[in-house]
Amino acid sequence: MRSHLCGEVNETLDGQSVTLCGWVARRRDLGGLIFLSLRDHAGIIQVVIEPDSPAFADAERLRNEYCVRLQGTVRMRPESQWNESMPTGKVELVAEAVELLNASAPIPLLMTDEDGEEVRLRYRYLDLRRSRMQHNMRIRAKLNQAIHKHLDNNGFSEFETPILTKATPEGARDYLVPSRVHAGKFFALPQSPQLFKQLLMMAGMDRYYQIARCFRDEDLRADRQPEFTQLDMELSFVDESGVQDAAERLVRAVFRDVLDVELPDPFPRMSWQEAMETYGSDKPDLRYPMRLHSVDEHVKHLEFRVFSGPANDEGQRVAALRVPGGAALSRKQIDTYTDYVKRYGARGLAWIKVNDTAAGIAGLQSPVAKFLDEEAWSGIAALTGVEDGDLLFFGGGEWLETSNFMGQLLVRCGADLELANEGWQPLWVTDFPMFEWDEDNSRFMAMHHPFTAPQSDSAEALKADPAGALSKGYDVVLNGAEIGGGSVRIHKPEMQEAVFKLLGISDEEAQAKFGFLLEALKYGCPPHGGIAFGLDRVAALMAGEPSIRDVIAFPKTTTAQCPLTDAPSAISPAQLDELHISVKTRVE
Repeated sequence: MRSHLCGEVNETLDGQSVTLCGWVARRRDLGGLIFLSLRDHAGIIQVVIEPDSPAFADAERLRNEYCVRLQGTVRMRPESQWNESMPTGKVELVAEAVELLNASAPIPLLMTDEDGEEVRLRYRYLDLRRSRMQHNMRIRAKLNQAIHKHLDNNGFSEFETPILTKATPEGARDYLVPSRVHAGKFFALPQSPQLFKQLLMMAGMDRYYQIARCFRDEDLRADRQPEFTQLDMELSFVDESGVQDAAERLVRAVFRDVLDVELPDPFPRMSWQEAMETYGSDKPDLRYPMRLHSVDEHVKHLEFRVFSGPANDEGQRVAALRVPGGAALSRKQIDTYTDYVKRYGARGLAWIKVNDTAAGIAGLQSPVAKFLDEEAWSGIAALTGVEDGDLLFFGGGEWLETSNFMGQLLVRCGADLELANEGWQPLWVTDFPMFEWDEDNSRFMAMHHPFTAPQSDSAEALKADPAGALSKGYDVVLNGAEIGGGSVRIHKPEMQEAVFKLLGISDEEAQAKFGFLLEALKYGCPPHGGIAFGLDRVAALMAGEPSIRDVIAFPKTTTAQCPLTDAPSAISPAQLDELHISVKTRVE
């Protein structure tokens, strides 16, 4: 039906006859001339219908989003009318024939970024016609193609794992599917293919990958969806560096293929401890030229208990954040940041405006300056590298909590003051704690998941000091977003049993939920490890979108609903009976 795509028509086709198909993005009638913007997935081209054209009468009937087929001649626009921002901006199509393929009802949305999310998702098939969304979907398609190309060419095999499987504790709620033929029993939709990809390694498949659909019934945010896509990879006979090297090569390859971007080789590495100490985050954004500094040694002697109290407690810290140029902030703006960190557990913030470094304490402007002495200030100034016009924020308290809220402050100040450097900043975060303590339930929880191997090969050593144990886990971070995480797995049954016990999983529960895994570990399981990448997040970063919903064709809302199909929806009594289910009515 067409000879060319709209976005492919350029000056090389000047004088040639072409046939295009697409949608009318805009129609203007100017003094007898009709101008159309014709859009397809490849782009937009300007179309002119002149008064004496046999197509003029047909063009007069066209409206926005009518689906049409146009035939005409390409001609150059006057140079003064060139639009350098468009591939088609130097030419236009002089239409000689207009065929209406399908009319459109009045459009129920503006087809711009001003449309609210609810209406965009209700009419997603229209929203997806927009150039921005077409670009995002093409980015995602190219990402998938690049993944397949690289892994297929590097010894990986693609295998599928079950969607209907068994409920296992993965840190979020499962979506459950009732069984019709096994009354009272349920399948679970997978939160990840974790156990099956490990079984594939036990089966000798050596290098596995899968672009897998996963499901988690959890509270949603901009980077969360109840169903999401991840790239799963697993490799046999590897250590941490073996998995990281394979994953790095993949990431560099897909960014080169999709965006023509060269990422660093190798990615820098940073321990979890250093990341929390220096950035207050296990996914630090290295684009911000700001760091946290522990100033405990310089303030522990002060009589100011807000500083000296946590500085003299091994489980606490006093962290300083230098904000370049921050002395220009008003007191009201500083108070806004104080309120902000209180959301993350801070009791308050101390601050110092540095007006004149050469004047020592006399050059400071701050409610807490009177509590400092020259020894303390000189140490703080040297450690943080402050300059005239800078602002220092201070937070104190329990080590992890203080690190967290000061890390949030770092990112907030960096974004507000537009301090981020351009480009891509990847990073490996390694040496995670094996466990984290759950105060509410008085038990250890796995930092990654219960199949992650500890750095010690001794189960006895792990049981002797679980709080101090480090794991063979690692995350890959890009511009402050965790895009992938993985670990070397436990491959010996006695270690897996020890980890289950430390997590409070009894022998009976372990056998009921993971008996098949424990059985498989007995039969010569090879050392193996892997990683999973959140493809929704990667695509959003590539497309420059803050929300993964804008790189997913048909996403759910933040309340896990689909306005397009009205899912989830009620089920008929007959279907419920067939599934042996009765619905309990909630009483408010």
